[in-house]
Amino acid sequence: MKIQAKRFISEKLEEIKQEVGDRGALVATSGGVDSMACALLAHKALGKRAVILFVDDGLMRDSDKKRVREELKPFGINVKVLNVQKDFFKALKGKEDPEEKRKVFRHLFYKTLGKAVKQNKVKSLIQGTIAADIIETKGKIKTQHNILKQIGIDPEKRFGFKVVEPLREIFKYQVRQVAKELGFSPRVYKQMPFPGPGLATRIIGEVTPRKVKILRRATEIVEEEIKELRPFQALAVLLNDKATGIRKGKRSFGNIIAVRSVESKDAMTASVTRVPWRILERIRDRIIKEIPQVVKVLFDITPKPPSTIEYI
Repeated sequence: MKIQAKRFISEKLEEIKQEVGDRGALVATSGGVDSMACALLAHKALGKRAVILFVDDGLMRDSDKKRVREELKPFGINVKVLNVQKDFFKALKGKEDPEEKRKVFRHLFYKTLGKAVKQNKVKSLIQGTIAADIIETKGKIKTQHNILKQIGIDPEKRFGFKVVEPLREIFKYQVRQVAKELGFSPRVYKQMPFPGPGLATRIIGEVTPRKVKILRRATEIVEEEIKELRPFQALAVLLNDKATGIRKGKRSFGNIIAVRSVESKDAMTASVTRVPWRILERIRDRIIKEIPQVVKVLFDITPKPPSTIEYI
């Protein structure tokens, strides 16, 4: 259901002030609507005592860092960038199990933020945890990276900061209402969800820089070609298996990309987007042409449930 966005914002500004106190807080924003809304709420509530950080873990889109800065600049927010790509690829090396990858990401993500909190001399972390994240993690569907205290992890003891979650009671469509009321452009409040662990959730098997490079380009192609349909979420996935193909008249044993597009309101259930064949053909042709390592492109027609929206 709809929420009273103005009232919600007013209440959350007071909540942030009370929760954070005089010591200030850090907000790590990836560019998604949840963390962007938190960044602006924190800025409005705390002013200069809110430190806005983009964690460059090597798992995001190429455009994300620039986009975060562009969207927050009109509000007078200066975004700090923390380059930790090597740390994340090292931590994920050799990891193939989906849950293990998510937990490894979560541990390093918060360990990194714990250092940033200390360096910036603040005591709290404000993050964009929403209701669906809590429900799926507590229900053991999959471990969302931004869930700590709800599953018994004390962030103050483990990482050295207090967690503040202004959006914990609402779902994605309600966050969009809040972001619109805050004054963000449609590019922010209408954007498709993108996971906190980034492309790591769309690579089956080990996450490596080479695989991320392939998937990053495939992701750009899918998002560009399907944007006219405005699905809830569309994505490319790099499968772990390979298949035989033909390149320049010769056998090529290459990668497989799965394309997924779904419609949803709260991300708890989802139906498959009925993508016109002309769009699927454009996606296929561009992926095959622009990414030589790929020899097969598939389209996923599975709803949620039984599938989840992301692949790991």
